[in-house]
Amino acid sequence: MIYKSQGAFLPGNSSVILKDVEFRKPGHGEVLIKVKSSTICGSDIRAIYREHLGKGPEKYQNKIAGHEPAGQIIECGEGMKRFKKGDRVVVYHISGCGCCYDCRRGYMISCKSDSRAAYGWQRDGGMSEYMIAEEKDLILLPDELTYTDGAQIACGFGTVYEALDRIGISGNDAVLVTGLGPVGLAALMLAKAMGAQKLVGTDTVKERCDIAKGMGLADEVYVSDADALQNVMKATNNRGFERAVDCSGHTLGRQLAIRATRQWGKIAMIGEGGTVEFNPSPDIIHDQKTIFGSWVTSTWKMEELVERIVRWGIHPEDLVTHRFTLSKVSEAFSLMAEGKCGKVAIVFDEEIK
Repeated sequence: MIYKSQGAFLPGNSSVILKDVEFRKPGHGEVLIKVKSSTICGSDIRAIYREHLGKGPEKYQNKIAGHEPAGQIIECGEGMKRFKKGDRVVVYHISGCGCCYDCRRGYMISCKSDSRAAYGWQRDGGMSEYMIAEEKDLILLPDELTYTDGAQIACGFGTVYEALDRIGISGNDAVLVTGLGPVGLAALMLAKAMGAQKLVGTDTVKERCDIAKGMGLADEVYVSDADALQNVMKATNNRGFERAVDCSGHTLGRQLAIRATRQWGKIAMIGEGGTVEFNPSPDIIHDQKTIFGSWVTSTWKMEELVERIVRWGIHPEDLVTHRFTLSKVSEAFSLMAEGKCGKVAIVFDEEIK
């Protein structure tokens, strides 16, 4: 059987093109997936949608877009070892060589091999009704979670969970999140599930602050201005936060995260791009602070996250504010690029809410 669909391609210039695509039979160790939900990542907007900025791992090679897909296996190639037809799956969005040190640890994101290829960047992704994926890149999606939950886990929630786990979050912590786009919203949701007792968020965009506040994700939310540091410090009786997470990708957001962290505190930087300027001695050295960089996650950590999301009884899908069909994909990318909404999803075979 030949499977046909349209696929979304990103030529740059803030545009999307739909093209007719045929899908081959899956080869050895591969599966054909019927995509059910595929969400839009801020990295797609930053490095592909507006213009092709990426080099190396972020270089776009005119493939079907979308590196946050979830769906159901409808056909398997030979040599399958774990997954089977009918399984519900999330696709980890980097397909590494599988043999290097990083791949053996599950961190295909850090694979240096020439054969490394990211779905939606160097190989066809999930903005189509079907996609081919390798079995080693799949994460089982439990029945308790929706396909849009799975799409959220594929990148955003996996990335956040890795960072929060790295700095450690518990009931002892007050947590500051700077930047309240979809990743920042995920950081608030997961930090709360992991036990944080005080959650504060900031963003320069009022609409994003309103989303975080309206969803009840934070105890306090502030639109960032010249008084941002003073405002957030008041939330901790001017003692500062045990943990801070920057999702803004902007120097001012990063500076706020660093300076609002208390002595011996830990800061995770997730937001891509931009720069940061700070004074090492007063800002981190004298107060014994630690800054962690965290890039995506590993396959084993993503499997752990799926299990814990079920245990915590939360749904990443709740952060999706807009859903579109594939025929409206151009509108979906345009809305996401405005930066005033939550997560945007392209859904297949699901009711548009």
